[in-house]
Amino acid sequence: MNYLAHLQLAPDDASARVGNLLGDFIKPAHAGHLPPSLQQGMALHRQIDSYTDSHPLVLQSKTRIAAERRRYAGILVDIFYDHFLARHWDTFASLPLADFTRRSYAELQQHRQWLPPRLLDMLPRMQAEDWLGSYAETEGIAAVLRGFSRHRIRRDNPVATGIDDLLQQYSALEADFLAFYPQLQQAVAQRIGLAMQ
Repeated sequence: MNYLAHLQLAPDDASARVGNLLGDFIKPAHAGHLPPSLQQGMALHRQIDSYTDSHPLVLQSKTRIAAERRRYAGILVDIFYDHFLARHWDTFASLPLADFTRRSYAELQQHRQWLPPRLLDMLPRMQAEDWLGSYAETEGIAAVLRGFSRHRIRRDNPVATGIDDLLQQYSALEADFLAFYPQLQQAVAQRIGLAMQ
């Protein structure tokens, strides 16, 4: 899952949400300086990724990626699933998407002292351009893929053209997501419940 899903799946607590997002930016071995609440969020992030990466529906989505981009299928499916989450937000969340994204940016700002340099550098653009909200449109996903291709992968890569997979396989990927996400939400709720016992 990508940024929006990790924020949405976290317990209803600012530190948990920020920690869950930090899992994309800080390796566990380098997280010892973080407060326990942020480390717990990072641990949930890893559990979400582990569950997601091995789920049959996600594996099925990866087969829908064209052969020339299959090496990056995990990245593409994560980003596409954030698109479908944003498109179907009201099905999976009670707070409107615009309110949720505003709150998320504010919470990240409130935790600035714990954010790694890459996230700190991204945050002003992320907020000004409302990256999380832009996931609802295919144009927003195309922009994310272009940015990922340029800034996150050092070698030449076809990630930016992954928008073609989304457009060509839209209905099938959407169906995969809609079947998968409730199962992920249930798995996360069970893990959170067990952790609180």
